[in-house]
Amino acid sequence: MNPARNSVADVQLRYTFRVCPTPGQRQALSRAFGCARVVFNDALRTRQSARAAGAPYVSDGDLSKALTVAKKTPERAWLGEVSAVVLQQALADLNTAYRNFFASLSGKRKGRKVSPPRYRSRKDSRQSIRFTANARFAVTGGGKLRLPKIGDIAVRWSRELPSAPSSVTIIRDAAGRYFASFVVQTDDQPLPEVDTEVGIDLGLTTFAVLSDGTTIASPRFFRRAERRLRKAQKALSRKQKGSRNRDKARVKMAKAHAVVRDTRLDWAHKHSTAIIRDNQAVYVEDLCIQGLERTRLAKSINDAGWGLFTRLLAEKAARYGRYFGKVDRWFPSSRLCSMCGVIDGPKPLSVRTWTCRCGAIHDRDRNAADNILAAGQAERRNACGVRVRPEPVPALRAEAGTHRQAVTV
Repeated sequence: MNPARNSVADVQLRYTFRVCPTPGQRQALSRAFGCARVVFNDALRTRQSARAAGAPYVSDGDLSKALTVAKKTPERAWLGEVSAVVLQQALADLNTAYRNFFASLSGKRKGRKVSPPRYRSRKDSRQSIRFTANARFAVTGGGKLRLPKIGDIAVRWSRELPSAPSSVTIIRDAAGRYFASFVVQTDDQPLPEVDTEVGIDLGLTTFAVLSDGTTIASPRFFRRAERRLRKAQKALSRKQKGSRNRDKARVKMAKAHAVVRDTRLDWAHKHSTAIIRDNQAVYVEDLCIQGLERTRLAKSINDAGWGLFTRLLAEKAARYGRYFGKVDRWFPSSRLCSMCGVIDGPKPLSVRTWTCRCGAIHDRDRNAADNILAAGQAERRNACGVRVRPEPVPALRAEAGTHRQAVTV
């Protein structure tokens, strides 16, 4: 038995709740958003100017000292109207952006290349500020969030926090809604071990087909709301730029998009939780979603939310002691017969069932899910170290050059 499965997993999670600030508190939050944005832009301008002049890189400490001096000048005296922690966290965000950029240039950061930091705009639809423990924010006995120089903000609690939060981020989204995102430490216990493992084949007509026969229908949240979104977009395009009516139309359109996003996220959370709860190991295909988004199926692929779903599976597997694996994207899951192991020719997407030369009749998606499960199990065993000498072992499924009928023990 793996001892890591019995240990307590200490991870940091974000718990996000809707908050309802009063008109006065909204004004104070807008002031804090603006001050944090100015500090970020001033620091970025300082570093860019130093680089253009050939001067050494401005350190984090020098930027903090420059902020202290700027608050004492008449031009930046209004920075003292907000919490100092908010301003320091704006500098921390800039430092993080630079570290990510340098790590991306050197190849230490995986994934797509990161661009250098850019100036923040007051016209951005999303604004945020962060309070750490130094700011002495607190949750009052009445369930309100107390923020320095802002006041007690009402929170719509949907569940209790598992521990005392180390920081809280106040977010205003494009729809004009306010959220409080708490960072908390959790000690989730691994789920009880089960004997089932599952492979998942993702699709468009059917969102997912599992190797155990379960089928998840495609919800198509964007497609169902497309008419309403198109109507809101047309109304926005008719409004004069800079007018109040255009601002109202923009918020209305943002709310319509927020409904689609929130619905998709809730749906993905529920299904990913059910899959992780019922299976000890979950395998999916490593799809190149960014490449597929450049095809004619881009709208349907974005609507499906494959990336969101697989990310939630990976996070919840790590949180609850399950195994999550990805099969190579070049693995011929749809062309490989799960019964005899023969690879058939390529098939267009219109072909949903096919017959192998061994006589087996396959549903395209179910057969792919079975092959993904077999390939994931083989890769997992190889990663754990399969003995190949001195005694013979059973050939792993989908191993090159073997036939399943000739496997011996």
